[in-house]
Amino acid sequence: MGRRKRQASTFNLSFLDIMSCGFGAVVLVFLIIDHSMEVETRTLNAEVFSEIDLLEDDIRDGQEGLVALRNALSSVDLEIVEAQGLATRVTEDLDRYEALIASLEEEGFTDTTDADALKAEINRLEERVTKLREAAEAEAGQSARDFTGDGNRQYLTGLNLGGNRIAILVDVSASMLADSIVNVIRLRNMDTALQRQAEKWQRTLNTVDWLTSQLPINARYQIIAFNTEARPALPGTTGQWLEVADAPKLKAAAEALRERLPSGGTSLHRAFDAAAALPGGPDNIFLITDGLPTQGTEPPRKTTISGRDRLTLFRRAVQRLPAGVPVNIILAHMEGDPMAASEFWQLAQVSGGSFMSPSRDWP
Repeated sequence: MGRRKRQASTFNLSFLDIMSCGFGAVVLVFLIIDHSMEVETRTLNAEVFSEIDLLEDDIRDGQEGLVALRNALSSVDLEIVEAQGLATRVTEDLDRYEALIASLEEEGFTDTTDADALKAEINRLEERVTKLREAAEAEAGQSARDFTGDGNRQYLTGLNLGGNRIAILVDVSASMLADSIVNVIRLRNMDTALQRQAEKWQRTLNTVDWLTSQLPINARYQIIAFNTEARPALPGTTGQWLEVADAPKLKAAAEALRERLPSGGTSLHRAFDAAAALPGGPDNIFLITDGLPTQGTEPPRKTTISGRDRLTLFRRAVQRLPAGVPVNIILAHMEGDPMAASEFWQLAQVSGGSFMSPSRDWP
């Protein structure tokens, strides 16, 4: 009996030793697997960070290249404006020479030597004008004005900047002073100098500067400021298209807009009517505003207006737009006008234009 007990005790101890060794082996295997996964994770992380570093290098290289391209474009733009101005002067010389020839013929001048010389000069000038115009058309889309924003942003907006007759409609109502009604009321009771420097109004003016710097140089344009009325920003140009290539006048129009002080309500009826009344009508429209209109062609009977009424006014105004003309909308969203963004977006889609609601630091 004693011998059997000793044998059983020995067997039990051996079995426990085997179980302990097996468990230790399993633990060791798990430790090895866990360590391998950690090493693999670290390797993958290192590869990901390496890719990120390479992408950041590419971004830096791209930004440096963008600055170089902008400098090159500025030089090309200057040459184009100079060529366009020269073409204008040559055209004036042509008109003067032709008038001189007609005057000589009317007076019975028979010596053809001088007349032939003048005609030869006219032919030479006409060839020069043709070459200058071809050069301007080849560079269509380049700007006649410079615009430099903050930093080196790339202005990928999706706006359709083409066209031969481009109308820029700028909202100059009181709401263009601020993004909230409370701040609009505060600013309206402040000095006019402070109103002119209002952040929202300055953003609007900078947007106009940016747009005019992107217009095709062989196109024509008109900047129309509207609130309850609509008239050209540059006095004395009612019913006229202005030449983008005329850089001094383009600058004068933008500066004249800066002399305006936002006030009154908003009538899109007036704005769209003014655009449609331009000779031949526009083939591209830019609308800079902050919300739905507050009146139609007539002043409102009440001092307040509901959102539903504003929506009705907007939809009626849209019917006055020239057919088939894309409307590109830049919306500086106003507090308390939730339907504005969707309605203007739909207008852009239906007309074939574009819609954007830029950030506060744009352009």
